[in-house]
Formats: sequence, structure tokens, C-alpha cells
Amino acid sequence: MTLTAPAPCPPADNLELPATMRALVKHRAGEGLTLDAARPRPTVGPLDVLIRVKKAGICGTDRHIWQWDEWAAGRIPVGIVTGHEVAGEVAAVGEAVKTVEVGQRVSAEGHITAGLDYNSRTGNAHIAWDTKILGVDRDGVFAEYVCVPETNVWPIHPDISDRIAATFDPLGNAVHTVMSADVSAKSVLISGVGIIGLMAVTVAKAAGAARIYCTDINPARLGLARKLGADEAFNSADGSEWMRTVRNETRGEGVDVLLEMSGAPQAMDEGFRTLRNGGTAALLGLPARSVDFDFNANIIFKGCTVLGINGRRMWETWYQMEDLLLSGRLKLDEIITHSYPMADYEKAFDTMISGDGIKVLMDID
Repeated sequence: MTLTAPAPCPPADNLELPATMRALVKHRAGEGLTLDAARPRPTVGPLDVLIRVKKAGICGTDRHIWQWDEWAAGRIPVGIVTGHEVAGEVAAVGEAVKTVEVGQRVSAEGHITAGLDYNSRTGNAHIAWDTKILGVDRDGVFAEYVCVPETNVWPIHPDISDRIAATFDPLGNAVHTVMSADVSAKSVLISGVGIIGLMAVTVAKAAGAARIYCTDINPARLGLARKLGADEAFNSADGSEWMRTVRNETRGEGVDVLLEMSGAPQAMDEGFRTLRNGGTAALLGLPARSVDFDFNANIIFKGCTVLGINGRRMWETWYQMEDLLLSGRLKLDEIITHSYPMADYEKAFDTMISGDGIKVLMDID
């Protein structure tokens, strides 16, 4: 059997909607994006849903695309509409769609697969080999409209705001990382408190972690990590004495769980050295390049369990995320720091890239 991923929705004007739309496009091989005021609006196939985008979040992937680093240059097609974090409203549905209605508030899972490969059919569609990602492999959400398959649509609960729903993608990464590591009643080290690392702090707290330690080199974000529930937060730029402190507070053994969110080689090494023998490490952070790593000392002789974390489980993570939000136990307000109109996209990206903001949203409507 030959597996074929869903094709991007072709532009057309057969709906009672504008024929064109505003969209942020990767217009050339180089830094930046451009605002196209007359991008053809996508139409829907029989099983597709057209979403009118209300809010969209800027993430680390979008930063790579903006800066056009080595990864972006080798992966991103010039001319694509970028972005994959979305909250919006259904504008139109295909003739065979049964579970989504026009006017419904929705978000969307940005990893799209044909659903036919081994992983998709055994509950692991988030790591399907044929995955296409919104804003990376096909047109994304930095636009007035985006088209996705019905199976990728997630209804937004009435008690969850668009502002929070626009962060479902990174929040899902944090929830998947924390839940995979089974943190309840355990000591946890979170290395790297960027956007997802900070979300992991509040998720781990809500999930019943016994003690939460954090490391980073940004004093402001370490301070926020404490406010979100970290028992202690250490500036790793000050040296490695913090490792001795953590071991002393964990029976001299080290932490039960490492959540590696930074991708920084030093943080990875120190995190594994602080993990107890037989502990669990869940790795979400992506190193910028190949790193030297002591597998013998850090993994093999330590006898630890190492989990590679990619995206979110479809759809287990989404249910967990919704339940945690509705419980009121997650603290996200101080992580979502800025919101700009799409017309001010350059300011929005500058705020995110400079570090002046943490989670930055754009208002598309």
C-alpha cells in the first residue's frame, strides 16, 4: 500500500467568503517575513475545515524561519504561509464533514498525517513518518484563513479563552513531556525555562510533583519559574554548585525525573549528572547541532530511562490539557506576555526574539 499524505487545500473562490486574505509569507531565502495583502484564500475539500484565524502564537520554530538559520534553509519552502499555533472560528466545512460546524470556536493539531502508517494505526500518530506540519510543510496560521482536515480540529471549551487556546500547541508539548515522565510524588529537575519549560513548571505542579527544581541562565525567567511553583531555581551560569544542593535535598541520590527543555549541551550533561540512578529523563529540547555526550556515565551505567518527546499525543494530550485548564490549576497568564495586531508582526517577532516577551501572540482578525 502506498501512503499519501493529505495535499494542501488549493486556492479557489467557490465559497461566499473573500477570494483573498492577508497572510505572512516567507517571501525569500533570507531573514524576515512579508505581509501579503492579497494571498488567495484556501478552499475546502470534502473532509476539510476552513478556520477563520483569531489569534496565533509565535514559537521557536517561527523564529528559526524568520532568522533563516541552517535548519530553516534546508526545510522551509520559500513562499509558504508560516505559523502553527491557532485559535479561531470555523468559516466553512467540506460536504463530508460530520463533527464540526460553522461558527464553532476551534484550535487545531498542527501535525497532519494520512493516518495509515504503523504509528498512526497504533495510537502514536504524533510520530507518523508521513507527518506534514502547518507552517512548515504546508500553509500555516499566520493568515486570516487556514485549511485543515476535520480530524485535526479541536473544539475550544466555552470556559477557555482564545488567548489560552492559541497556546495549546506549546502547552501540549509541556503536558506530553510531564505526563510521559510520571512526575507525581517525585522530585523533578526542569533544565531550561523558556516558554515550554515555564509551562512545564505549572503542569508538573498541577500533576503532583513533590519538589520542582529549575535551571536556566535568565534571572527573570528563573524568578517567574518560582512564582509558577518551582521550589528552587538556579542560575547555571553561576557554576555547578547547584548540583550539590539538589543532591543534598534528594537523599544524596539526585532527582527522580529530568525534563530537559533547553537543548543546550551543558544543561543536558548537568541534568543527567543530577538524575539519580534508575531515574527517568524526558528530552524535548533540540540541540542546534551534534553534541558530545557521555553515554556510559549518564545513561548506561546509570540505568536510567530516556524518553524522546515529539509534539503531543493525538489526542490523549489534548484531553489532559483541557482537563488541567478546567481544573484551574495551571498558571499561564504571566507566561503569555504580549499580543500584537498582525500588521505589527515585525514588532511581535522582535519582542519574541529579543527576549523582552515570553509567549507572544498576534491578533489576526
